Formats: sequence, C-alpha cells, structure tokens
Amino acid sequence: MSVVPDMRIHVAGTERVVAAGTTAGDALEADGRTVIAALVNGEQRDLTHQLQPGDDVAPITIDSEPGRAIVRHSCAHVLAQAVQELFPEAKLGIGPPVENGFYYDFDVTEPFTPDDLKRIEKRMQQIVKQGQRFSRRTVSDEAAHAELADEPYKLELIGIKGGSTTDDGSSVEVGEGELTMYDNLHPRTGDLCWKDLCRGPHVPDTRAIPAFTLMRSAGAYWRGSENNAQLQRIYGTAWESKEAQQTYLERLAEAERRDHRKLGAELDLFSFPEEIGSGLAVWHPKGAVVRRVMEEYSRQRHESAGYEFVYTPHITKDMLFQKSGHLDFYKDDLYPPVHMDAEYDENGNVRKPGQDYYLKPMNCPMHTMVFKSRGRSYRELPLRLFEFGMVYRYERSGVVQGLVRSRGFTQDDSHIFCTPEQLSTELASLLEFVLGLLRDYGLTDFRAELSTRPEKFVGAVEDWNQAEAALEEALHKAELPYTVNEGDGAFYAPKIDVHVTDAIGRSWQLSTLQVDLQTPVRLDVEYTAADGSRQRPYMIHRALFGSIERFFGILLEHYAGAFPVWLAPVQAVGIPIADTHAPYLDEVVAKLRQRGIRAEVDTSDDRMQKKIRTAQKQKTPYMLIAGDDDVAQGAVSFRYRDGQQRNGVPIDEAIAEIVTAVEEHRQV
Repeated sequence: MSVVPDMRIHVAGTERVVAAGTTAGDALEADGRTVIAALVNGEQRDLTHQLQPGDDVAPITIDSEPGRAIVRHSCAHVLAQAVQELFPEAKLGIGPPVENGFYYDFDVTEPFTPDDLKRIEKRMQQIVKQGQRFSRRTVSDEAAHAELADEPYKLELIGIKGGSTTDDGSSVEVGEGELTMYDNLHPRTGDLCWKDLCRGPHVPDTRAIPAFTLMRSAGAYWRGSENNAQLQRIYGTAWESKEAQQTYLERLAEAERRDHRKLGAELDLFSFPEEIGSGLAVWHPKGAVVRRVMEEYSRQRHESAGYEFVYTPHITKDMLFQKSGHLDFYKDDLYPPVHMDAEYDENGNVRKPGQDYYLKPMNCPMHTMVFKSRGRSYRELPLRLFEFGMVYRYERSGVVQGLVRSRGFTQDDSHIFCTPEQLSTELASLLEFVLGLLRDYGLTDFRAELSTRPEKFVGAVEDWNQAEAALEEALHKAELPYTVNEGDGAFYAPKIDVHVTDAIGRSWQLSTLQVDLQTPVRLDVEYTAADGSRQRPYMIHRALFGSIERFFGILLEHYAGAFPVWLAPVQAVGIPIADTHAPYLDEVVAKLRQRGIRAEVDTSDDRMQKKIRTAQKQKTPYMLIAGDDDVAQGAVSFRYRDGQQRNGVPIDEAIAEIVTAVEEHRQV
C-alpha cells in the first residue's frame, strides 16, 4: 500500500501540512459558491488547481472585485455557448469581463435583434441551471489549431500569443505562457457541451453564476481596430447576488434619468447641431449663464491664490508641437493640419514654402512661450499661469459622448514654473487648492491615482524618481487616499489624477497634476538663479475641472439638473395668481436683480398651476407666488422646488433668504 506524502503550504498566511495532490479548493474548504477561486502565489487559479509544496493560497470570494470579474468572464462563456447553439454559423471573437459586466464578440451574417437577445438569455438561464462544470486543460499550439480550425479569430489569437500589448481583451484568452482550453461538461455524464480557448480561471460550475442579464448589442471591430472586420458585440451584466444586480440596474436607470444630454435638451442649456459637427457644442442662454458663473467663481479663486491670467491662440505652426514632442506622441488625436502661407511667383513656382498649422490640442507649449517672452528671475517663481483655453482633439465618432467626451472643449489650464526647492511645497498647495475648489461646487468624495513612469518616456530616470516622490508627498500631506498606477504616466511626466464620486456612486476622473521635467528642456526654458547661473525650472501642469464642458456635464448629472441656487440659470421666478398681480411681482423681481439675483416673472398665458409645474420641471430653486392677500401685505408665498411652501413671507425677508442662499452656496 503506497503512502501519499505530505507537503507544507500556507493558507491565508498560516502554514499547514496537507497531502500531495491537494487542490486549492480542498485547502480552502471552499464551497464553490462563496469562495469561487483561489489566489495561489499571487496568481488567480481555479479551485481544482493542484497545489505544490511551499504554495501560498488565499480565497477569492464572489463579492470581491476579482471574484466578480471571474463570475462575469464565466458568464461570457455561457453567452458564447448559447449563441453558438442558437446560431451555429456564429464565429467566436473575444469575451472579457469589463467594469460592471462582460461582453462577447461574434461574427454573424445579421446583427442581433432584441428578440434574439431574449432567446439567447433564456438559453443561458437553462445552461446555468444545468450546472455544467468548467474544466481546464492545457493544449499545444498544434492541438489548439486543430480543435479551433473553424474559428478564424481564435486562430489569430494563437498566433499572437505572448506578443499582444494592446488593451483589446485578448489577454483573457492567451498570454505569454501555455495555451489552455476550458470545456463545459455535463454535470452527470461528463460529456462535452462546449469549449473555448481561455486562460481562466472560472467558477466551478455554471450554477455559481447567481445573477445575470443581457443588456444590448452593438457593432464592434475585431480587436478594436477599424481596419479589421466588424463583429456583433453582446453586452451583459453579472453579479454575486440578485440583490446586487438589482441595485446596479436601478443605478443605471437613475443614470439614464440624469443623462446630461437629455437634461441639456429638457432644460434648454446646450445642443450639438448636426450642421456644426459631432462633439462640438453650442451653449444656449441658460447654459451659458451657468458656465459664466462657474468660470467667474473659478477666476476669483485663482486670482486670490496668486495665479496670473493669459490668453493664447487657437492655432499654431507645427514647429511648436514638434519641439514639445506632442506631434510625435499625439498626432493621431489631432485635427489634420491646415497648410498656409505659401508664396508663388507669376509663373506659379513656389517662392516661399508654406507652413502647416494645427488647431491646438493643449495649451502648455503656448504657456511656455509666455514664460520665454523675456528673461525670468528666481524671484518671480513660482509663476502660476492660468487660462480658460479652447482646445481641439479629434475624438473618434464612437467615443464622442456629449459634453463629457467632445472634440472642442475649454480647459481650465494652469502651468506653474518653479524651482526644484519649491516643487514639494507647491504641489501640496496645489492639491489643497484643487480639493477646496471642487468642494465649493458640492463635490466631497475624493480618491486619487498616482501614475508613474511609462515604458516610453523622455528624460532621466533620476528626474522621474524625484518628481514621483514629490507627488506622493503631496498626497500624504493632503491625507488623500490613493492607488499607484505603475507605468501609466504621460511620456513626459508622472501625474496625480483626482477622482470624485457623484451622487449616485459613479467615479469621475477630474483634476490632474503633472510634474514635467522635459518640456522646459525641449523648449529651452530657463531662469536666472540666485547665484547668477541659468537653470531649468520645473513645470507643473494642472487642469482642475479637466474641461469646463466635461465638468458642467458631470455637475448636471450629479445634481440631476437641480443646480445649487448660486449656479441655477434662473434662481427665482415670479408666478402671479392672476394677470393683475404681475406688475407687483415685476417690482419684486427688479429688487432681486438689484441684489444680483437672476429672476424673472412668468407672464405666459398658462394658469398658475401650469406655471408652477413649468418652474419645477425647469428645476428653479424659488417660486414667488403673489395674489390679492400677498399684494395687500407686501409679501409673497414662497414655494421651493421640493414642493414645500411658506405663505405670507415679507418681500425683504424673501429677498434676504435668496441672497443669503446664493452667498452661502446652498443647495435648495
């Protein structure tokens, strides 16, 4: 009788002795429903993974982020199986998990219809209920080619194994190591039901997928390139429980209700005329009022903090962006150049060659030209330049999304030039200023990301290390929670990105701080130091809102159109009970306007109740209603947009309440 040798492993940090051949699931005593996979030596593995001596194993629970991703990827396999059973001609693309869900791409002759999605989801439910087992096996390249001979896209993935560096989802199927297949096996007979090329891991069986639903279908290009074949993509969502999924779906419905494009039309704030072009907004009077107030308040805060305002052109010669390096790194994201200034003789021969001009995609090289316009002394530093600068970037049509992803937008852009000794203090002050101004707009829930040196970078490693250390010190001083994104910095600078959580729990990336040690070198920027030598300044890039347009869209959704009273396009509307009361309210509104309040009287032919409904739909903070009793008492009836009402409020008291609410930035 043979004896199975023992081996030592670590389970969640504690040493244990187990029999050889013990699986991760056995070691963790996993139920396959709460604990659905394992982390073995830092790598995600199936519960059936056999452990080796010295392995360190920890549980992956279904309600963790890694656990949700595994559930979603497993659900993508179920989706693909259902599609190929119902549409046998469908060829498989890629099916990765994504934030809040998953998708799978298919090559089919006709786009999927809503009825198709219903049929597919019903078949998925049957597969999940059946409890098919996910079984992993290693295959050679040759065997994979033979098994997937009818799947051209899978064959291409085998060919790029280990060489894919693009974020196209292929990493869920092939990596730098061995190829693996996952078989879906019948729970009783063990017969093969379906298979797919995949790295894994997966849940133990399909019954471990507690909740899912298909969302929509759309066109997509193979591996994200417009040069490749167009496929059909089915999106779905999957969660650790039906309750978690319901919460997510309710949040989606609320997000749709708050969509800034929908609210922009309903509240008459802005539009995107087809005649002007995709991603190029025009601002209507009400939207322009809110934007102006935002800009004016930001300008006041910047002036108080020692910033100096500049203005720069919308277009520049290509030479500037060649020197700065932006053409080399971002040319594909720019609008095509305009060729100008060529001169010809009477025979049509070129006497003077022309120049390429580009619409500016960023303001930093031009701000550098302001610094270089004359000699600078260390006594002038830090020099903080600021601009509401309009820039243009050619976003692909598939990613343009109203104000939050547009082709023309206004950056609240600042560039600070400082000495090396000033860098740490300046960054800490900048971060404090950024968070303070965002709080003034009613945003309070922040986190940050520190992005470090990428693979392709310019400059010396020691300079990068110094800049990254200064950014991290600023985060510590601000006591701002953060994560490190290794290698995700810009080619010229590490950076801090500040994220804010809105009213319905979504995270938005807003402010950015970058320490740029390269632009001063590339554009030959210097200052005179205290010892008379010429030195390079450090340059800090700082976009606080990101862009006025995007920040406006985020605020609009955050407040669901009901802006705080200080930002509301119309802060008070007078509603006469009868036409005879309109002149009285005209006098009240005139007094409000004298105090800087944006107020008007509704003199339309609508009845009073219709006027109240109109004001509520327009999210107006205050409605001042007046009838015979109010006129006799020199008062108004105060109605708030939440439906509450106070009657018989003296005019002076009503005006004081509104003015105070504006001054204190109250949300009414």
